[in-house]
Amino acid sequence: MAPQVAAPAVGPELARSWLLVNGAQPERFAAAAGSAADVVVLDIEDSVAPKDKERARRNVTSWLDARDQHGVQQHAWVRVNGFGTQWWEDDLRALAGIRGLDGVMLAMVESPEHVTRTAELLKDTKIVALVETARGVQHLQAIAGARSTYRLGFGLGDFRRDTGFGENPMTLAYTRSQFTIASRAANLPGPIDGPAVGALGPKLAEATSVTLEFGMTGKLCLMPEQAATVNEGLSPSLSELSWATEFLQEFDADGGEIRNGSDLPRLARARKILGLAGAFGLSIPEGYDVHFEAPTDTYHC
Repeated sequence: MAPQVAAPAVGPELARSWLLVNGAQPERFAAAAGSAADVVVLDIEDSVAPKDKERARRNVTSWLDARDQHGVQQHAWVRVNGFGTQWWEDDLRALAGIRGLDGVMLAMVESPEHVTRTAELLKDTKIVALVETARGVQHLQAIAGARSTYRLGFGLGDFRRDTGFGENPMTLAYTRSQFTIASRAANLPGPIDGPAVGALGPKLAEATSVTLEFGMTGKLCLMPEQAATVNEGLSPSLSELSWATEFLQEFDADGGEIRNGSDLPRLARARKILGLAGAFGLSIPEGYDVHFEAPTDTYHC
C-alpha cells in the first residue's frame, strides 16, 4: 500500500469506510468522529431498541446541533428508520434544519417512493438508499434512478435474514453485482457494501477484497478499528499507483498521442487511479522503482 500523507477529508461521493454508531450511546460519538472513518453514521434505526428510539434521536440531534470543544461545528450522517415505520416521519422532522447533518442513510428501502418521500421532508439532503430485502433488490434499478438517491448501500445482514442466503461471497455474487450495475447505469458513485461483523485483521482485509472485487467502493463498519483496514483495501494499491504513474509518464514522453486500442482505456484507468490517490492522500514512497503490468481489462482485443 502507498503510505498516507496528511490524509485529506474524504467526501461522501468517494467515502470508503462508513462507521455506524449507536445513537443511544452518545459517549461514543466523539471517538467515532476522531477515528479513521471517512463517514460517521449515527444510527437511530437497527441498533436502537424501540423503547430507546426517542432518546437516541435526541442524543443525535443535540450532538449535531452543537460545537466541539474547539468551537467547530460537529457533523455526521444519520441512519434513520425506514419509510412506513412509526418512527420514520418523526426522525425526519427532528433532523430537518439541523446544522451538522451531512446526509441520511435511509433503512429498508424497497421502492423509489421511499427515497422521494424522504426527500420531501429533508430538502437538499443527501440520501443513501440502504436496500436490505429481496423486494428492494428487485427494484434496485428504479431506486438507483430516483432523483434524490445519492448512493446505494447493501444491508447485508437483513438481506440474508430475508432470503436465507449464506455468507459465502459466491452466494451473494449476483446481489452484489446488481448493486454495482444499477449504480453505474444511474451514474451514481459506487455502492456501499455491508459490514463484516466482528472481523479485524486478515479476516476483515479478505472481506474488503470481496467488496472491491464486485466493484463496490464503500463498506459499512461497526467498529472504529475496522475503518483503517477498509480504507486501505478500497484505495488504489501501490502496484496500481506505480503502474499509473509510469504509464502516464511514458505516454506523455511518447508525444501524448493514441498509439493503439489499449491507450484509451489505460489513460482512463491511470487518471482515475491518480485522482483517487490524490483524494485519499496517497503517494509512491521515495526511491520506489518496481514495474507492474497493465490491468487486464485495458488490453485491446
